[in-house]
Amino acid sequence: MADVEEREDLEVLLRDEDVFDPPEEFRKQANFNDPAVYDEAEGDWQAWWESWAKKLDWFEPWETVLEWNAPWAKWFKEGKINASYNCLDRHVDNGKGDKVAYHWVGEDGDTRDVTYSELLEMTQRFANVLKKLGVEKGDVVGIYMPMLPETPAAMLGCARIGAIHNVVFGGFSVNSVKERMEVSDAKVLVTADASLRRGKPMPMKEKVDDILGDELPSLKSVIVVKRTDEDTPMTEGRDHWWHEISQEVDTDCEPEQLEAEHPLYILYTSGSTAKPKGIVHTTGGYMTGVAATHEVVFDLKPDDDVYWCAADIGWVTGHSYIVYGPLANCTTSILYEGAPDFPDKDRWWEIVEKYGVTILYTAPTAIRACIKWGDEYPNKHDLSSLRLLGSVGEPINPRAWAWYHKVIGGERCPVVDTWWQTETGHIMITPLPGITRTKPGSATQPFPGIEAAVVRKDGEIVEEGGGFLTLRRPWPGMARTLYKEDDRFVETYWSKYGKDIYNVGDAAKIDSDGYFWIVGRTDDVINVSGHRMSTMEIESAIVSHEKVAEAACIGAKDEDTGQAVVAFVTLEGRAGEGDDDMVQEIRDHVADKIGKLARPKRIVWADDLPKTRSGKIMRRLLKDIAEGRELGDVTTLRDPTVTEKIREKVASGQTDE
Repeated sequence: MADVEEREDLEVLLRDEDVFDPPEEFRKQANFNDPAVYDEAEGDWQAWWESWAKKLDWFEPWETVLEWNAPWAKWFKEGKINASYNCLDRHVDNGKGDKVAYHWVGEDGDTRDVTYSELLEMTQRFANVLKKLGVEKGDVVGIYMPMLPETPAAMLGCARIGAIHNVVFGGFSVNSVKERMEVSDAKVLVTADASLRRGKPMPMKEKVDDILGDELPSLKSVIVVKRTDEDTPMTEGRDHWWHEISQEVDTDCEPEQLEAEHPLYILYTSGSTAKPKGIVHTTGGYMTGVAATHEVVFDLKPDDDVYWCAADIGWVTGHSYIVYGPLANCTTSILYEGAPDFPDKDRWWEIVEKYGVTILYTAPTAIRACIKWGDEYPNKHDLSSLRLLGSVGEPINPRAWAWYHKVIGGERCPVVDTWWQTETGHIMITPLPGITRTKPGSATQPFPGIEAAVVRKDGEIVEEGGGFLTLRRPWPGMARTLYKEDDRFVETYWSKYGKDIYNVGDAAKIDSDGYFWIVGRTDDVINVSGHRMSTMEIESAIVSHEKVAEAACIGAKDEDTGQAVVAFVTLEGRAGEGDDDMVQEIRDHVADKIGKLARPKRIVWADDLPKTRSGKIMRRLLKDIAEGRELGDVTTLRDPTVTEKIREKVASGQTDE
């Protein structure tokens, strides 16, 4: 889309879509089926959130529900709580120890059921391992892991002693790990010997060794989970096998009684500059928000449901809706290690049938991939156990919504299309499945207790039409700051419309029914398969290649991934014109610097890039070219002929992946 920052009023064209009532059978048994819940929450929104906080176990009660000195929030600030205790101990103490917390399904066919008692023991042992290695309350622990049961145990072990976990998506490169460990001063790193990718072991620990040393002086210890039989280099005194060191410590570890505002984790997300942002989430408010939204949005029935969030724990969706929300609610979840199409394209549906999955929460990208593969794959399996479907990560297009609803849900399952961010911590705009009439492509309305609005550039609220999404009041799971960057936190999120209004950074439209339609990012962030990456970060990686002089990246519409990275690259004069080998070389270089997700899907060789007379690259023009739109007035460019040359190259399709 064009640069919406330059528009007074963003208008998004919508087709007249069908409206779907909640299925009657579902509505009758839903936990929430009375629209009065919205009025109740709006009547006293702080009391609404307090009622959810009371469902958690606290060591000490709070006196103040919310202290709000915009943009700084403190929820339940006098209270004392522990996330690990709320996810594990209280369920075991209530006789739920034998209940399955995770049905773990490995890519290679291995399976393992982990009960709440077993997960509690793993967590306590790991917490004691951290203590043995000198980790204390407030220290940072890095986690760079595949989707294994040890991954949530490591997170919960940190939470148990008040250490702050810093999880890095297992698909990122070790350079991304290094950067995140360096800026957070991580003391310990947890990783695996290898991960599996389509049946092949991919070394992790061996690559981690390349970043350890003088540049990470705070990182003293590495804990390694043995996933494969690969030979793994281990440095005596620094490296420890999980299965060995965890047997050297006690099985009991009392949970720390932590302040509600004690940091639970840092999660780095891409920003509009080359430096990722370290989102800080605290304990009491975050746990309240994820537990409440998980129960309400998914109509959770803990004694009956088998829930599957098909995300990765390395992203916020995994933090909130694989680990903390489901475990706080004593849910049985699927924890799946592999890809949706390995060993074949019916892998997910095989798992749904085998385990009787009742709730599935996934990204539109995955849904679109399944559509492309064909109905025959889900049709091979009995999916009648499913009763609710969810979507997350990016706006879902109506065609994908309809296919999901019909082919996967058999037209009996409501679809909850959820909008939220790493920064919000939990779901913010969503249907309530027993109440909301849904419109394919719309996230519908704010969750009870949340206030959102679409505004024009000057901050005026739009009653109907397009503009920019804002949040108008604090909420429990909100990010408290950016790690060691308070000023950047305020500037990024709380300065555009006033210090008490959160600038989401998404373009949106509100329709005549008050439904929200999220369009996409207004900043220089690309959303590939629900994963947000900074254009600046990718450009910096490309330009670090010795043969590249300049680069500009945009996110272009893509049928499979929502957006795809398109890079416009100018080579050094001596490098000559780029060829297929150079395309692959640059893609591999970006994968090494950031991760495979950041690889450009397409590279366009450009002699020059469209720039203003002040030298600013006009990425909106590149986006218009990539998506085939008219450019309008280009006379303000330093060299107006550049755009036509680039357009000709794009039209020729000369440099696809």
